[in-house]
Amino acid sequence: MSADRRLVLLRHAKSDWPPDVADHERPLANRGRTEAPAAGRWLVAHGVRPDRVVLSDSLRTRQTWALVAAAFTPPVSDVVLDARVYNASPAVLLDVVRETPTEVRTLVLVGHNPGTAQLAARLDDQDAAAAEPRARMTEKYPTSALALFDVAGSWAEVDVGEARLSAFAVPRSG
Repeated sequence: MSADRRLVLLRHAKSDWPPDVADHERPLANRGRTEAPAAGRWLVAHGVRPDRVVLSDSLRTRQTWALVAAAFTPPVSDVVLDARVYNASPAVLLDVVRETPTEVRTLVLVGHNPGTAQLAARLDDQDAAAAEPRARMTEKYPTSALALFDVAGSWAEVDVGEARLSAFAVPRSG
């Protein structure tokens, strides 16, 4: 597969569960604040620089991206808050991906489970070369995990079973 584009599906970092706080406004936990920067370092180390980032408008996804983004110099300038990404189904997330402007080569989507993990599983073309990362991805898609896909063709044409899983990582600070 010739990869024209790259898609990163990033689950937000570990969040806290403070009492009397609405789910949408839950902040990152201490662990999340230490793990999110590791995801940014992983992306930089693997040559992944987003042209555009689309994220849920929840507090925890915004905080996750702020910590991931610190790894990029210069900063990523095209960052879009999209309320549809908050607890979205895989179908809604796929619609968001398909709406990406054609000039974008690398898209990072920062969202929530189960939608993020479900979209990753549905996009995967099941190429045998990705058996090991696929097994880890389908076993568990923990906080701060990211799946990197190579996408042939335009964003508007992205469909189920048509993206090549090239990496699955759960970056942790150490």
